[in-house]
Amino acid sequence: MSTAVGCAARLEVIALPGLPIVAPGDDLAALITAALIHAELVLRDGDVVVVASKLVSRAEGRFVDLGAIEPTPRAHQLATRTGHDPRHVEVILREASDVSRAVPGVLIVRHRLGLVVANAGVDFSNAVPPPALAGSGVGPWALLLPADPDASAARLRAALAPTSAIGVVISDSFGRPFRLGSVGVAIGAAGVPPLWDQRGRRDLFGRELEHTVTALADQIAAAADLVAGQADEGRGAVVVRGLRFAASDGGAAAIMRATDEDVYA
Repeated sequence: MSTAVGCAARLEVIALPGLPIVAPGDDLAALITAALIHAELVLRDGDVVVVASKLVSRAEGRFVDLGAIEPTPRAHQLATRTGHDPRHVEVILREASDVSRAVPGVLIVRHRLGLVVANAGVDFSNAVPPPALAGSGVGPWALLLPADPDASAARLRAALAPTSAIGVVISDSFGRPFRLGSVGVAIGAAGVPPLWDQRGRRDLFGRELEHTVTALADQIAAAADLVAGQADEGRGAVVVRGLRFAASDGGAAAIMRATDEDVYA
């Protein structure tokens, strides 16, 4: 955690234009760099590049052909309870370490990365593979989360601006317990502190803050989500400008609450 964080009174959130549909093996850093040039933007200290996890997953070839999946008995059982395709459930179980809830229409699991998320992040949205890959399978196709989002963020940061103090956040859209709708969250981060520990600071009336730890990387992801969009906008990379932070070695894994602190278990 870090206390060396601040924000000016003005924050800019800039979607990068011109990114193509990403294919397995594409150099994502090179594509983002070209988009920065197209937008006449030069990254500077304090900028955070927020990249949708779908772009990272596509570049890393995280496609799954459900036509090639053989569901286990457990997958069939959960598919009956949820109404999901048993093949989809099987892929979810392979990505999950535990099942939290299985009710009609909903399968919530703890992902092997520690994320608690519907369907283990296994998604059909924007999951159509390039023709060469699609022709080798049966379909339908799904897309998994990146294998190691923090490592992916670190590689992107090193490639995008090796001499600048920038951050990279890999974002996804998650629902939240007891609230409708989804928000952008950080599933990977590099360079930017994932948590901002404000304990010990004083409020307007001098009272010391005792419990305030802000999920800074999540807040950045949520801000970027406003301009990135969720459908066919094609704005999978966003620059958030106006923050001040000391470089951090921590990743988004630091945001995950330990299982022994899970009050809903």
